[in-house]
Amino acid sequence: MSYRRGWIAAFLFSLAMINYMDRVALSIAAAPIAREFGLSTVSMGYLFSSFIWSYALFLLPMGMLLDRFGPKRIAGWGIFIWSAATALTGAAGSFASLLTARLVMGGGESCSNPVGAKVIRQWIPASERGVITALFNSGSYAGPAICSVLLAFLVGQYGWRLSFVIAGGIGFIWLAVWLCFYGSPEQVRWVGDQEREKILRERDTKGAAAQGGEAQGLLALMKTRTLWGLALTQGCNVYTQYLFLTWLPSYLQATRHLSIGKTGMFAAVPYAVSVVLCILAGRLSDMYVQRGGVASGRRRNAVALAMLVGSVILAVPFTTDLSLLLVVFSITLTGIAATTSLNFALLNDLLPSARDVGKAMAFVVVGGNVFGMVAPIATGYVIAATGSYDWAFGIAGLLLLAGAIITVTMTRRPMQA
Repeated sequence: MSYRRGWIAAFLFSLAMINYMDRVALSIAAAPIAREFGLSTVSMGYLFSSFIWSYALFLLPMGMLLDRFGPKRIAGWGIFIWSAATALTGAAGSFASLLTARLVMGGGESCSNPVGAKVIRQWIPASERGVITALFNSGSYAGPAICSVLLAFLVGQYGWRLSFVIAGGIGFIWLAVWLCFYGSPEQVRWVGDQEREKILRERDTKGAAAQGGEAQGLLALMKTRTLWGLALTQGCNVYTQYLFLTWLPSYLQATRHLSIGKTGMFAAVPYAVSVVLCILAGRLSDMYVQRGGVASGRRRNAVALAMLVGSVILAVPFTTDLSLLLVVFSITLTGIAATTSLNFALLNDLLPSARDVGKAMAFVVVGGNVFGMVAPIATGYVIAATGSYDWAFGIAGLLLLAGAIITVTMTRRPMQA
């Protein structure tokens, strides 16, 4: 049998990959940008964080637009805006213009996670949701892995401006393919009748959701303990993710004395490892939840375990050997990558109506990015105050431990007001 829905997984993986390539491009070019514009660590912290301000601001409106207009149009407009902003970053002539480009980029990128959740709910049988969500999320780690090598080379050889132009251009290629081929499973002609029937029959969790069920709306969902638990879990996890995305290259250069080129190679390895292991974690979670039923919410236990794995970041201040540090970073990134994908899958598991996916996903991602917004700025202040990155890693590890407790205590019921 042909599983052409695999092309949907490829779309989602590449969407997340491009999204995070554009996010991490600034981190790779941080050193030459800071020198050119005379920026301190605190100023760089605000610049790293800036795209999250608009990203978080537009998430809920984007989720509502997505539920109304569908993923094809919303993803199309979103990637057009953020790719153009990324490319134009290469023309920035001041701190203000850099900040403006990052704010526009963040607004465009706010479509990505809600679109991913909506597409998965439309296209993927419930029993495959964990692994496909993991594939989608693993793109956000493949992006930095590729970007760390490719853009580090471009920055080293041709300067930082060209790297942004190339990163932005990749998004327009994805947009052209998306507009040509994407549609709902009920509409597209490239899926066979047998596969289409399977998708429509099995894409909802029995007992917890119905594709045609009555939507509750965001205000009703916000009255549930579960939605807040998912959002807080996401926040505790995303703090560490953005610590890595924004400050890892600077950490490696400042404390481990690696060049830009070597930093790119070093940073790529743990991101690449996390891609493979995140997908494996998604598959194992699907097998685990099938025993008690997807709607049981058992996936919360896998989320908590993944956060405990990620908390190995607490060992970073005590790790002096570079090879061992690589292992610690790989384990940590695997844990936070798996947490995000499993938490997103848990949201779909516990959401009563598919018509609320965009709004609910947007709310959870907002929760995550409130923490993510703080991470680059707080890290800048920590470094300035202590002259060290040790407490930056310590704060991240403690938040992961807190998130593990939150997910097992606050996500025990379907989201029904």
